[in-house]
Order: sequence, then structure tokens, then C-alpha cells
Amino acid sequence: MSALPASPLSGQVAVITGASSGIGRETALTLARAGAAVCLGARRIHLLHEVVKEIEGKGGKALAVQTDVTKRNEVKNLIARAEEALGPVDILINNAGLWYCTTMTGKLDEDDWDTMIDVNCKGVMNAIGAVINGMVARKKGHIVNMSSECGRKGFPGLAVYSGTKFFVEGMSAALRLEVAKHGIKVTNIQPGDVDTPGHAISHDKEAIEKFGAPKGIELMQAVDIAEAVLYAVTQPKRTAVNEVLLSLPEMPF
Repeated sequence: MSALPASPLSGQVAVITGASSGIGRETALTLARAGAAVCLGARRIHLLHEVVKEIEGKGGKALAVQTDVTKRNEVKNLIARAEEALGPVDILINNAGLWYCTTMTGKLDEDDWDTMIDVNCKGVMNAIGAVINGMVARKKGHIVNMSSECGRKGFPGLAVYSGTKFFVEGMSAALRLEVAKHGIKVTNIQPGDVDTPGHAISHDKEAIEKFGAPKGIELMQAVDIAEAVLYAVTQPKRTAVNEVLLSLPEMPF
């Protein structure tokens, strides 16, 4: 087996949403180290600038664009800025997403439901819609959607979040069949529990105490997920990685 080149993504352009922290940040750093020029989108522009500074300090090429993925025009601007500054988009990493631990009985957090659907479903579609026709025209491209274990199995306290990830799974499966003839790959990354800031944002503290991350177990780190993304996007043209499921050893899926 021949070794990977030192910079397997040299000459390629990747756009990463939700790139200001957690998995998105680590994915941006990892793809940049592999030679990709990266365009980073997120709402917190000051954090994006910090990631860009780190990448550029190591000789990489990066661009930050403030983006709310729920706003279609902002996502279109993200892609337009990326292509203007870096070139046609080869890789889209649909990482922007959030989860609120909420029960379906008692105190109902309908606003949290709406937010998860807007970001995790509509945000993914906004980004795909902004790149897909360009990829079809160029007969190549790779779309990586950040899904979850919860897209394969429902979990208590995560009914709405699981529903959004089941959407990502179903949509991706259909999209994969539709665009394969155009040389486009679609990969779903399905992490289990990861130690990221997302664990702290739920408003229902009682629900997160009851149904949140497991206690007494070492969680995966964001870099572990970023390495899985790198694996998927550096496979040869003849190989498509459709799904990557990552779980905790103590909690086999």
C-alpha cells in the first residue's frame, strides 16, 4: 500500500461550518495541516479569526466569514467568498449544529425544538444548496455531514435532536444516490459522546442531569472526530466512505 502524500489535500478547498469551536475548529486545523485551503463559517467571528491566525501561523491558508447557517443568503455569501478568495469548493463540512437535552413531557421547550430544526436540518440544506450545482458542473466534490449516533437510534431526552439527525441520515442517503453519477461523495460522521462546549448549552438542567453525557467515562475529543473526517476525505476516487460511526468503548453501539 502506498503511503499518503505529505499533504493529501494540497490544492483543495474546504468549507467548514460551525468552525469557531469544538469539532468544527479541530476539523479546520486538521484539514489545513493536510494541505487544504479552508474557509471557516460561524456566528462568532472573533473565534474564527483566532483559528485563521493559528492556521496562517503554520503556513496554511484560511479565511473567516461570519455566517448564520439558518440564513440562506449568509450561507450563499460564505460559499461565494470562499470561491472568490480560495477557488472552487471541493469539500463541504456541514458541522454547524447544536443539541438541547429536552424531555417530551412536562416542561416543553418549543423554542429549543425550533432552533435545533433550523440549525441541524435547514442549515445543512442551505449549505448543500449553495455548493451542489458547482460540484455537479465540475464532476467532483465531497459533502461531509456531521450526524450522530442519535441519527441511528433514538435516546430519551433527545427526541427532537434525534429527529434532526434522522433527517440528516435520510437526506444524505437519498442525496448520495442522486449525485454519485456526478462524481460527488456524501459521508455522514456519526459521533457518540464528545467533550465539546455543546454539552453545556441545554436550558433544561434537570433533563441534562438525567439524560446528558455519561459520568465517570472518558469522552471522545473533538480531534478524534476531525481525524475521522480527514480519513473520509482522503480516500482515493475509487473508494467512498458513506458512514463513520464513532462510539465510546464502554458504550458500544
